[in-house]
Amino acid sequence: MGRLFGTDGARGVANTEITCEIAMQIGRAAALVLSEDNGGKRPVVMIGKDTRASGDMLEGALVAGLCSVGANVILLGVVPTPAVAYMVTTYQADAGIMISASHNPCEYNGIKIFASTGYKLPDEVENRIEAIVLDKAQELPVPVGGDVGMVTRKTDAVDEYVAHVASTVDVKLDGLRIALDCANGSASVSAAKLFEALGAKFEIYCSEPDGVNINDNCGSTHIGNLQKIVKEGGFDAGFAFDGDADRCLAVDNNGNLVDGDYILALMAEDLKERGALKGNAVVGTILTNMGFGKYCAERGMNFVAAKVGDRYVLEQMLKNGYNLGGEQSGHVIFLDYCTTGDGQLTAVQICGMLMRSGRKLSECTDLVKPFPQTMVNVRVTPEGKANWKTCQPLTDAVSAAEEELKGTGRVIVRESGTEPLIRVMTEGEDEARILRLADELAAVVKEYLA
Repeated sequence: MGRLFGTDGARGVANTEITCEIAMQIGRAAALVLSEDNGGKRPVVMIGKDTRASGDMLEGALVAGLCSVGANVILLGVVPTPAVAYMVTTYQADAGIMISASHNPCEYNGIKIFASTGYKLPDEVENRIEAIVLDKAQELPVPVGGDVGMVTRKTDAVDEYVAHVASTVDVKLDGLRIALDCANGSASVSAAKLFEALGAKFEIYCSEPDGVNINDNCGSTHIGNLQKIVKEGGFDAGFAFDGDADRCLAVDNNGNLVDGDYILALMAEDLKERGALKGNAVVGTILTNMGFGKYCAERGMNFVAAKVGDRYVLEQMLKNGYNLGGEQSGHVIFLDYCTTGDGQLTAVQICGMLMRSGRKLSECTDLVKPFPQTMVNVRVTPEGKANWKTCQPLTDAVSAAEEELKGTGRVIVRESGTEPLIRVMTEGEDEARILRLADELAAVVKEYLA
């Protein structure tokens, strides 16, 4: 993880941490790096954003920075993050930028850059941009006249993205009744169009963004509301997206949560049955529930564990030619159709599986038996986050917990790639024990690192 870019781009509180000055400098540095990598040719950069109030402000600063070094910019407006990745590859742009802080509250925002391939910018390229912004490693050109970049707007990006996602299923969703929670974010501009095109009967919630209500007691980080809606309303399923719609969590017909582990299990089996699971494998992370690995083994599928972060899941997929991977949080990558996590694509694939199988979602999820697992997040100081690995009291506490769970569970302590948090995860056969150990470890983190 770099000094400016984390595991999912640059992110922080807009206007104090992610300032206009930082955004402009990132734009300038990105334009220079893209031009250098393109033989000096003027780069073309597409920019999308979610519904946060600070999105317009940061968009303006990025545009100014990019154009001041000669890049041309195409503005996509409010779109899901995967729409930016899709548009970049479709129109052969040199890069795409998404302005979003994903599942975080409205005061946060971020800058995520996609390469011309539609994949997140490689670490090496991010490091070069960081060096220009933070270390003044290169002198920035100052073009004048016609060499300054220009801006155009693409007003049909959402429609093109919706058509692409709809094309990934070979069945209509006629008769399927679903509830959609758009988190007052990017899915607000696309979800209704998508499911209407596929013939589903749907009701849509939290799709009236006002700049500040994104992820506010709604979306994939507040799934309880949707669970109640689905159960009381008699829906076949519900889907909750996050602010930029690259995540999806589902709710079955009984109102039970279907998280990313369940989704991966169901879709891996569906792909395997259709002879479409490449490498006979599915990629998760070290946080993927132990029950998922057992499920895969029982059905003759291989489970591959990557580091936490969808970029590391993707690395494993690309390295080994796999086409399905994701995280418990709902980042699911269907590499046959998209180069990054896509919440609405995930929802559509689940619906397609239900229509083909004729089963209820609850019947599918009953096949997976997860181990008890808990996660405790502890907010820490910048120094605490930087030095937690060398904190001896924490190291000792983790070792003691691992010894207690030996053979029956596991402990994972890690730093968040996007927030000032240390995350403590415990998992095992005995729920009371793992809850106690998680709380004890969190107390140590709070005492020495907060």
